[in-house]
Amino acid sequence: MRQDRRRFIRGLCGAAAGTACLGVPRLGGAALPGHPARFYKKLPQKRVECLLCPKLCRVDNTERGFCGVRENQGGEYRTLVYGRPCAINVDPIEKKPLFHLVPGSWTFSLATAGCNMDCKACQNWQISQSRPEQVRSRHLPPKAVVDSALKAGSKIISYTYTEPVVFLEYALDTARLARGRGLKNCMITGGNVEVPPLIEACQVMDGIKVDLKSFTESTYVKMCKGQLKHILRTLETIKKKGPWLEIVYLVIPTVNDGAAEVRRMCRWVKANLGLDVPVHFTRFHPDYQLKHLPPTPYSTLRRCHQTLAAACTR
Repeated sequence: MRQDRRRFIRGLCGAAAGTACLGVPRLGGAALPGHPARFYKKLPQKRVECLLCPKLCRVDNTERGFCGVRENQGGEYRTLVYGRPCAINVDPIEKKPLFHLVPGSWTFSLATAGCNMDCKACQNWQISQSRPEQVRSRHLPPKAVVDSALKAGSKIISYTYTEPVVFLEYALDTARLARGRGLKNCMITGGNVEVPPLIEACQVMDGIKVDLKSFTESTYVKMCKGQLKHILRTLETIKKKGPWLEIVYLVIPTVNDGAAEVRRMCRWVKANLGLDVPVHFTRFHPDYQLKHLPPTPYSTLRRCHQTLAAACTR
């Protein structure tokens, strides 16, 4: 159902990452009819239960799930963001960051509104925490995405910026077309997804980067409205199913930068994923609901790197 956390945001024109015109028309202010969603089951009295992510939202008729982009329309669940990206850009693949998937190449990046978590440090909160009708989006169906990526000279399409899990139908259809035309696909995700849709994504994604927000369950609940156990399950599933996997750990002062927590995370990665999975420690800068915290000291990043190196040699 609709969450109180969503605040109406006027006049937005895309993510902080940038929105490129690419010659496609803007959508007007008409009602959103939606596209048939997948990964749900019907319940009595026109209710539905979403099976896409671990929140397993039970949604009444005319209501939406936690992500705000999937709506129950008369007992049929529909996605309101299929073919409606609100952020489009061409980035170096290292910006994702993915350092071992066609390094040095450019990737066609896109996102829609919505997210199935609410991270207090989100850098793209203007679109991740908005409903589709609260942001300016463009009509760009899967074939148009692939055509635009090829025209831009990109070798990869990235589903990124917000949370591709909430626009998974769009990402899957686009990825299948992209593969048929020689492009690779990668997903930049928080990893909050159920196993069956994740396995389907693994079949068409060449690389997946997962943001591991913390290695403490209570921090995940408080800071992200998610659960660590589900993210760890996602990491293990990706590793088992074969797409290239990289992890980003955003180091936030006083939140997840404790030496013991970082050490536990490094040891878990080594034991459960292996030494060939890259882990990036990235620097926090004050944003969204954590503007009162300082940027991450470089000394903390060096210490995290040393902790990881020590874990890998033991």
